[in-house]
Amino acid sequence: MSLEEALSIRETVRSFAPTALTLGQLSQLLWATYGIRDAQQRRTAPSAGALYPLDLYIVVGEKGVEGLEGGVYHYLPMGHALEIIASGDRRKEVAHASLWQMWMAEAPIMMVITAEYRRTTGKYRERGVRYVHMEVGHAGENLFLQCFALGLGAGIVGAFSDDKVADALEVPPQHEPLLIIPVGHPR
Repeated sequence: MSLEEALSIRETVRSFAPTALTLGQLSQLLWATYGIRDAQQRRTAPSAGALYPLDLYIVVGEKGVEGLEGGVYHYLPMGHALEIIASGDRRKEVAHASLWQMWMAEAPIMMVITAEYRRTTGKYRERGVRYVHMEVGHAGENLFLQCFALGLGAGIVGAFSDDKVADALEVPPQHEPLLIIPVGHPR
């Protein structure tokens, strides 16, 4: 699919079929969102000063991804790998923390983009906060476009309790949740 086609069909999806993603699809989604794209270790999303303040966490439902157990995973771009953070399906906990938007829990996975602001504010001071917010927008749009290029759908959630989402994911306190994107096959 061309970029023009992906842009023309991109829309927010809030209803998902109970079909699992493949590991290949998940791998491509992770790479497109925030993966390493070249020998200089630059990412697929632009970053002020190449400081890369974002971290991706994937909330995988039971049978959400073929060959992957339900749980919370942290994406490690340097090795294009996942590390398990918490076992068990946490989608309902994240949906509850998102003002009870239970449609989210239907998606096989949720991508949660967090920020460690000090990675950018250490160099750019308060202006760095703005740069982090720009970067999460770039990464989120990369994910949306890759979803549609793969025949998947994505929703977008910004209404949530930061602390409750962080607790459900068991992320480090400096990783502040900024965006939740449920992903799956559109119903």
